[in-house]
Amino acid sequence: MSLKLGVIGAGAIGKEHIRRCSQVLQGATVVAVSDINTDNARAAIAQAGIQAEVYSDGHEVIKAADVDAILVTSWDPTHEEYTLAAIAAGKPVFCEKPLALSAAGCRRIVDAEMKAGRRLVQVGFMRPYDEGYCALKQTIDSDQIGLPLMLHCAHRNASVDEHYTTEMAITNTLIHELDVLRWLLNDDYRSVQVRFPRASRHAHARLKDPQIVMFETQKGTLIDVEIFVNCRYGYDIQCEVVGETGIARLPEPSAVQMRKEAQLATAILTDWKDRFIKAYDVELQAFINDVKAGQLHGPSAWDGYAASVAADACLQAQESGEKVTISQPPRPAFYDR
Repeated sequence: MSLKLGVIGAGAIGKEHIRRCSQVLQGATVVAVSDINTDNARAAIAQAGIQAEVYSDGHEVIKAADVDAILVTSWDPTHEEYTLAAIAAGKPVFCEKPLALSAAGCRRIVDAEMKAGRRLVQVGFMRPYDEGYCALKQTIDSDQIGLPLMLHCAHRNASVDEHYTTEMAITNTLIHELDVLRWLLNDDYRSVQVRFPRASRHAHARLKDPQIVMFETQKGTLIDVEIFVNCRYGYDIQCEVVGETGIARLPEPSAVQMRKEAQLATAILTDWKDRFIKAYDVELQAFINDVKAGQLHGPSAWDGYAASVAADACLQAQESGEKVTISQPPRPAFYDR
């Protein structure tokens, strides 16, 4: 039996998810789509080659009797509202990051889900489904390099538009590292400090770029993450784990190396959707399978909350330049996996 999905938001990632659920994945059918601009919803449906009901209001998608589960891919400030509505309706919901704009908003979702008595929320953190990150975690967990002492990471985009701000480097960009590094290390953050080096001439007036975010974890691992969203050369994700007895690096995406015109070159991706396209497929297939089986296992509302607690501290550190303590509450037994 096909799981009937309602998609709220038909922007870039919404269109991609509608396409993959309709053309790539198994066991689900998109039956309803909403967007503040209904033309976007119709275009996404047409691009996917499907028939689906179009709504201008996401709440109508949640209320629709023929919708079994929800994908929230709308504007970030609406994520909390629609996720809470899906929980109230008793419908499983896959919410793209960030789960909410603040830790307080994420906590409201956590509390609502716990009150409902079962896991209904999966957050769109796709990196734990990426083959490279899974291989890196297996290397760490199997003790091949000893205890992790330091991590050196980078999150680089070729460019961003005029709407992208210094704060979004945390809430929209670093939020992925905030989740995946906790998962890699099975550890939580203790403190954070943010430093701004010499600014790139390619950054607009509302953006300080690049920036370096430095963490200490509860177990004492030191992490530095470079965020550089106007690097010009491509979309580049790096992660190096320095252990007691060796170093492990996140594998580069598969690409053909060429010797041509007196140069040795390997192409670098420029689009984040291409870099993690397989991970997006795997995470959404897992969500579909888990909903049909009656138990979610992917990144939880608590993972979204934990990342947001760290993000709030990062925003404070951006302002102060000082080390900021990250106060992470203990995870409730409800979210034990």
